[in-house]
Amino acid sequence: MRLEFAPLNVPLRRRLQTTAVLQWVFSFIGLAQFCLAGFVLLLLSDWWILAVLYAGWLWLDWDTPVSGGRRWEWLRRGYVWVLFRDYFPLKLVKTLDLDPKKNYIFGFHPHGVLVAGGFGNFCTEATGFSELFPGLTPHLLMLPFWFRVPLFRDYIMCGGLVSSCKSSLSYLLSRSGGGNVAVIAVGGASEALEARPGALTLQNRKGFIKMALKHGAHLVPVFSFGENELYDQMENPSGSTLRRVQNRLQSIMGLALPLFHARGVFQYSFGLMPYRKPIHTIVGGPIVVKPKPSPTNEDIESLHELYLQNLTDLFETHKTEYGYSKDQHLQFS
Repeated sequence: MRLEFAPLNVPLRRRLQTTAVLQWVFSFIGLAQFCLAGFVLLLLSDWWILAVLYAGWLWLDWDTPVSGGRRWEWLRRGYVWVLFRDYFPLKLVKTLDLDPKKNYIFGFHPHGVLVAGGFGNFCTEATGFSELFPGLTPHLLMLPFWFRVPLFRDYIMCGGLVSSCKSSLSYLLSRSGGGNVAVIAVGGASEALEARPGALTLQNRKGFIKMALKHGAHLVPVFSFGENELYDQMENPSGSTLRRVQNRLQSIMGLALPLFHARGVFQYSFGLMPYRKPIHTIVGGPIVVKPKPSPTNEDIESLHELYLQNLTDLFETHKTEYGYSKDQHLQFS
């Protein structure tokens, strides 16, 4: 493989952008392991009492990820996320106003490899979520597994991440007064294994539809153009040995392990840094949902079809503006 090195005269701001994204990539693929190792080493050191005290506090704080989390606005508004935004660049686009007195489920599509658009738009204020949607508080849902890792759980909650379990979603959607937004990467781990440039096949999930009906939460389709263009993946077609291994690991651990690559820090030929490709995250109009504590299968199917139609319309309306041709269409599996 021929290496294409980055030029030496790269402007300082671009280097800072790369550094900001590098720490974000590390937080996704290595920080949890680092935090767990640090906690174990602290427990085995002369400072073990600190680990014991943290463990006691952790036991008392165990339910926080399913009770709205614990965000730190000063961290969400940090300058590092402005640099993160400008690396791609990343932009959040509003199509309609949303009533802050209602609760919402944002269905985020596609999942991508690391959900860069979901994180940048809803876990930071770099793209101006609070200005675009005043009175609304976004919560990006993440696999419960990650909230069991000491120290790491506290870091990810700072940005507004909460557990994706049913009790967590119910907590957000049942709060009186409205103003809560549960952001769900609907395709989940399975869709991450399909995330590669040009992919338009989305996973056909219905669990969030049932929860919306139970709580009367309005549904809002969100499509992030450019999300799948950030990384390449090793070929893993259905039925291949690699795909069988990935599916097996997913069934055991609950998370996907895509083998992805893009560019490096000082060279453009390979590495785990995402490509500098623009991401435009379009927030569609709301689908009004009336509460039904015990929705029937017909209720779920009807609302699901309406949601898919609205998502398709959102994609078709904006696709040519953001790099897709007229003959490209969404597919659901």
